[in-house]
Amino acid sequence: MLGPPGSGKTMMAKALPGVLPPLTPEEAVEITRIYSAAGQLSPGVGLITSRPVRSPHHTASAPSVVGGGMVPRPGEISLAHRGVLFLDELPEFPRDVLEALRQPLEDHVVTIARSHSAVRFPASFMLIAAMNPTPKGDIPTNEVGRIAMERYLERLSGPLLDRIDIHVEAPAVPWKELSRPDRRGTSTAEMRERVDRARARQAARQGAATPNARLSGKQLDVMAAMDESAMAMLGQAMTGLGLSARAYDKIRRVSRTIADMDDCEHIRNEHVSEAVQYRLLDRKV
Repeated sequence: MLGPPGSGKTMMAKALPGVLPPLTPEEAVEITRIYSAAGQLSPGVGLITSRPVRSPHHTASAPSVVGGGMVPRPGEISLAHRGVLFLDELPEFPRDVLEALRQPLEDHVVTIARSHSAVRFPASFMLIAAMNPTPKGDIPTNEVGRIAMERYLERLSGPLLDRIDIHVEAPAVPWKELSRPDRRGTSTAEMRERVDRARARQAARQGAATPNARLSGKQLDVMAAMDESAMAMLGQAMTGLGLSARAYDKIRRVSRTIADMDDCEHIRNEHVSEAVQYRLLDRKV
């Protein structure tokens, strides 16, 4: 999420776990074992039953985030397994920390190798990141500001951004919207109901163990098939934005999920268009 301070980025990240599906018994056991191995299981807690949310500070070291030590211990990405890892002010994190996230985001596990052994920890987490447009936090209004924003964005490598499914702007909320007495958004309960319906549709189509985010390219060819017009639109976006093969599959996965949220079996033009719009940083804002 890219936007100025006070636009609600942190609030949305913290609200997200409330709309995620509840943990299955198997997931709860997985998480409890990780916290027990890390020595972070609270006294008297026999089983962790809510999805974890981890929010390390941007001064955190690579071993604390990814895992490590003389005797390898799970890091924040493993403590966020089956939950959310929230990185606020993403460009402020050290480059080695951000680059170390690339392999776990792809493989959903992290391997800590030492001279005497190698340990694999699970790391299937949802990465949520937030950042201001510039180090000062303001929206650039002139050429100097745009140059400052480009330099700030350059702290994030292309391969890392390519592994993030959705890049969106979080604009400042206008005063008229804040002051409206009748303002009402979608409640957490309503969102959770839509997510549960979409998950049920996915489970019926491809099994509960394989959400859309885990579909391979070949599976997407079958389960995220598009008509000719939708495929043409995707082709134009791929060519116009110079997207990678990885981004191609990510757009198809997001399009499939948008269609599921709309209770649609087939992916339509509007689903592809919306998914492409969620690749903000590919358009070099």
